[in-house]
Amino acid sequence: MLLRRLFYRWQFIAIIALPVWLLVGWAVFGSGGWGTLGLAIVVPVAFIALGIVALLVNARPTVRAERAVSWIDVGVLGAWHASIIATGFYGSGGAWFAVFAVIGAIAAFWFSLWQLISDGAQRMKASMAEFERLAAQQQGAPGGPAGAGGSSTGGGPDDDGEVIIVHEVRD
Repeated sequence: MLLRRLFYRWQFIAIIALPVWLLVGWAVFGSGGWGTLGLAIVVPVAFIALGIVALLVNARPTVRAERAVSWIDVGVLGAWHASIIATGFYGSGGAWFAVFAVIGAIAAFWFSLWQLISDGAQRMKASMAEFERLAAQQQGAPGGPAGAGGSSTGGGPDDDGEVIIVHEVRD
């Protein structure tokens, strides 16, 4: 749980730290003017991608409640962030690490989106199950709408079948 909580905090720090690391790494290990032009494109894209993925991860109710990411997030985000850090060394394999970073960004985005949707679906199923349980409990309870001689429309005991129409006009 500690590692998952650390990754929860790290993902927000990484939005700033990893693009800055790319700049610092270029200043220390990089060389050439064309690379600087590429860096001017890569750093903002990395900032935006890291921010979007962090927001998708944080949008999940289970992540916010536990203040910890899932283990799949730890694996995907860890690999992605490690490839960004390795890219910042700009060594002979830097191009491969950049490719891995791009693949990691795509994977992190889609895994985060998939987990957000599946988490929302699980919460919706739980809400519907609770709603159905309460509805069944209310229908079978003595003194409820079915047992109190209520109307056939399913209203409450004091429902006399009236319909109230409210018409609101705005200028």
